[in-house]
Amino acid sequence: MTRVEGRRRQAGRPSGGVPQRPFGQVERRTEWVRVISDDQVAAIHAAALDVLARQGMRVLHGPARDLFAGAGARVEGETVRLDPAMVAERLATVPASFTLAARNPAKSLRIGGGHCVYASVGGPAYVMCNDKGRRDGTFAEMCDFLRLVQGLNVIHQEGGGPFEPLDLPANTRHLDIYHAQIRHLDKNWQTQTLGHARTMDGIEMAAIMLGTTVDGLRGRPVLLGIINTNSPLQLDVPMAEGLIAMAAHGQVNVITPFTLAGAMAPVTLAGALVLQHAEAMAGIILTQIVRPGVPVMYGGFTSNVDMRSGSPAFGTPEYAKAAQASGQLARHIGVPFRSSNVTAANAVDAQAAYESQMALWGALTGGAHLLEHAAGWLHGGLTASFEKLILDAEMLQMMDAWFEPLTTTESDLALDAILEAGAGGHFFGTAHTMERYERAFHAPMVSNWDNYPNWLQRGGIDARARANTVWKELLAQAEDPPLDAAVDEALSAYVTRRKAEGGAPMN
Repeated sequence: MTRVEGRRRQAGRPSGGVPQRPFGQVERRTEWVRVISDDQVAAIHAAALDVLARQGMRVLHGPARDLFAGAGARVEGETVRLDPAMVAERLATVPASFTLAARNPAKSLRIGGGHCVYASVGGPAYVMCNDKGRRDGTFAEMCDFLRLVQGLNVIHQEGGGPFEPLDLPANTRHLDIYHAQIRHLDKNWQTQTLGHARTMDGIEMAAIMLGTTVDGLRGRPVLLGIINTNSPLQLDVPMAEGLIAMAAHGQVNVITPFTLAGAMAPVTLAGALVLQHAEAMAGIILTQIVRPGVPVMYGGFTSNVDMRSGSPAFGTPEYAKAAQASGQLARHIGVPFRSSNVTAANAVDAQAAYESQMALWGALTGGAHLLEHAAGWLHGGLTASFEKLILDAEMLQMMDAWFEPLTTTESDLALDAILEAGAGGHFFGTAHTMERYERAFHAPMVSNWDNYPNWLQRGGIDARARANTVWKELLAQAEDPPLDAAVDEALSAYVTRRKAEGGAPMN
């Protein structure tokens, strides 16, 4: 991972010599950025309530409309209108924090407060690497990507299938994805929520993984799934089915409107946030109608589009501000917040780096509790990149280091070191420096201000080429975490049966 990490802390080193810190979440203790005032937050919230009361949501799923109606919403045809009192009542049952169980209990995750989950990229159509370029993904390549996610300690959660394995049938490939997630990971993993059948398959297989029943999961969140509204103001049948199944079984929905200012939302950032807030609250309310107190998250994905081409823009100043404002809106209604690490770049280049870094700062200083697509996202979400996975993981470690509190103990103030170096001296050899250096390294310190000759001697490779080398080193040394043979046999039997039944319908 980062050379900074190697210099500044004792690092665990997996085979291949890639420095990493141990697996774990860094609790952030900083104040969140407030990019808008409390009055502006209240104004956006009030406008969103007005939208839900006057315009309402178009809900295409009849059973979902029935649930809304039974809870007191006004339903006319496919339109569901929610009054502010009902919204407030249902928001009051949302838990502010919760834990997601993992196959390895030591890797279970805390969501809420100062904790954030870094989830790898999920859902692209294509895969990309330096050697083969962009292409349709295969199941074998997807399994390799999962092995890398398992081996990168800074990634806490797998993001729902790194990319589509297009060599598998569409109606059953989700079964193979779930089985691969369980085999190659002992971390928490995300499920798919496109329709009832896919969602229930994930829940059933998660129960087998943990040696319990579907009913046994109802009070034990283990799965997290993304629910996208169809902006503006529409919830379709597959998403409603997935949402209801997840909530009914005590699992976590992340309600995420896809509000791009100028396209599916008003062109002003404030207007786009009003629409996002309204749609997110409508989905959150439905989860609490299905099962009061079930964990749910507020997803923010507001960005802008290039008005010359209509294509989405990511990692922009507008995206960063929207992420920070979304965090304020989520805290205003007391719901944990999801954001993303994104870029519109088509290659692992400078654009990919600076847009992702902008997105990271916006999301993490905005208080995100789930960083979706934290590593590996490229091309506006159409592509998962092996090299981008590595470079993003390095940036995530930098962010974690930034969130560690600055300490000012007597030793940290380093008065003895300053006196030892004296005027015009240097600190390479002071006792203060060497003591800390030796905690991390057992090799002699080499002082060389000009690193350029060393870089040339090592081949002069750029970051993208280095990332290619790193992921191959990690993959060559990857070992799947142990999985009980009886559990794997039960999972295989489930997959075989469901394939024989036809899998999930194509929605």
